[in-house]
Amino acid sequence: MRPGASPVESARRAEDLGFDFVSASDHPCGTEPTYETWTMLSWIAAATTRIRVAPRVLGVPYRNPAMVAKMAETFSRLCGGRLILGLGGGYSDAEFRAFGLGTFTPRGKVDGLAEAIAITRGLWSRPAFTFGGRLYRTEDADLEPKPAWPIPVWLGTFGDRALAVTGRLADGWIPSYGDRPLEQYRAMRERVLTAAHAAGRDPEAITCALHLQVQVDGDAAADPSVVAGPPGVITERLLAFAGIGFTAFSFAPTGPGAREQAERLAREVIPALRDALTRR
Repeated sequence: MRPGASPVESARRAEDLGFDFVSASDHPCGTEPTYETWTMLSWIAAATTRIRVAPRVLGVPYRNPAMVAKMAETFSRLCGGRLILGLGGGYSDAEFRAFGLGTFTPRGKVDGLAEAIAITRGLWSRPAFTFGGRLYRTEDADLEPKPAWPIPVWLGTFGDRALAVTGRLADGWIPSYGDRPLEQYRAMRERVLTAAHAAGRDPEAITCALHLQVQVDGDAAADPSVVAGPPGVITERLLAFAGIGFTAFSFAPTGPGAREQAERLAREVIPALRDALTRR
């Protein structure tokens, strides 16, 4: 969300409309004015009462994982357990270089993501936690208090190794829709679930959420990365994703009238989707 718009007003409106969570991406470097994600979400959480709050997703290389674990515990405690901690290996090498963070190989990004989760969960659950990874480490680290509520960790991942990490370690998977064939999302989800099963976890316990740009009554041919069309068409598209195992959706209304788009999603699309799923 950009300065000039009110993140609190938008989040309160989403809460009033019945949405379950509000999220924001994490790209601190760029020429377009933006808010810093964690600060903005903290401001939103303080001004709302029910809706959950999720970074979608924090780029691990931007922040020390042990500090993120402490930040997340505090955030969750102060907002009454409404935090979903979204993490990702990091996308833009240009952004990392610009902020003096260097660059990371694809393998390094995935390894760093897995190490960040290990450190986070270790600090949340163990005293004097020591971890020696290739990229990150802790030494006799204590984090108090421990989380008062479970903090779900969702990952935004795509590559095979990152999807396997998701299945082994995460509570949720939240990829973004980007004009990929439906079967590709099915295959990625199967890789997540296969990795969960191999790790002795219950695959069905992993939330599969899809982030989509949506435009009600928009031109479906104008941008294939946007789910656009009349409410019935959008509902059918969402049903197709539900049919391959997605149980939650994150919407980014696009085009003119974002407020009206959100209202139409809440009043015309989501009830129709729920009714169709109930009848299946």
